Amino acid sequence: MKRSVLSLSRATGRFTSAARVLPTFLIVGAQRCGTTSMYRALAEHPLLLKPVLHKGVHYFDVDYSRGLSWYQAHFPLRVGAALLAHRYGMRPQAFESSPYYLFHPLAGERIAADLPGVKLIVLVRDPVERACSAHAHELARGFETESHFEYAIELEARRLAGAEDLLREDPFSTHRSHRHHAYLARGRYADQLERLEPLIGRERILVLDSHEFFAEPETAYDRVLDFLGVPHMGYPEFERHNGRPLPRRVPRVLEEALREQFEPYDARLVRWLGGAPSWRR
Repeated sequence: MKRSVLSLSRATGRFTSAARVLPTFLIVGAQRCGTTSMYRALAEHPLLLKPVLHKGVHYFDVDYSRGLSWYQAHFPLRVGAALLAHRYGMRPQAFESSPYYLFHPLAGERIAADLPGVKLIVLVRDPVERACSAHAHELARGFETESHFEYAIELEARRLAGAEDLLREDPFSTHRSHRHHAYLARGRYADQLERLEPLIGRERILVLDSHEFFAEPETAYDRVLDFLGVPHMGYPEFERHNGRPLPRRVPRVLEEALREQFEPYDARLVRWLGGAPSWRR
């Protein structure tokens, strides 16, 4: 029943896509860094319009072949947005959250081409914690078969070998391991941000430390509203969503080795965060 309702909603949305808004900002990642919590907090603001059906549309990464009208079908109608603009004296902004956008090699180019002027929000987290959390997440969802984190990261380079070349050569293809097994690669945030910078523009990318977001959510929320140019209308109820308990502690020797690997990437985050990331202080 739920599936048929979703199919009907998508069909209706596709038919009326030209009468719908497109997003003016996106939460693009990183995976397992608090994107769902940020999405839900922002969705409570009356001038920030979430997708009609679900949080992440995943158009610019895995569904780009469906076309822009398919994407636009996921967002609210212009008439509803116009009513909100009349009520509040300001045009509302639509958005979505798909954390694979940050990592996918073609997503940035596609976003820049289809949504000129769009703003991007990125959350980053201790990359060792992120890798452990991602492994537990993919294991629970059935996309990972290797139950030991240590072995999964040993397999990563082999699993991801040639993935970006394949995705560029066949733009509408997908790569299971690139999406689900990039435990360390997704934590090299600086590489991904520097790929986006010339496409989107530094001034249109906001990077937040997710540890600080959860410690002081009001401060992070204020920064986002200021970045978007949206008036403050009270704070939402901040909750932590999609949290998954971390597995047993990573062996100290492995943890230290991983932190050493990530050190040069973390150092390049300083210019994006305005200071050292919380996990390096």
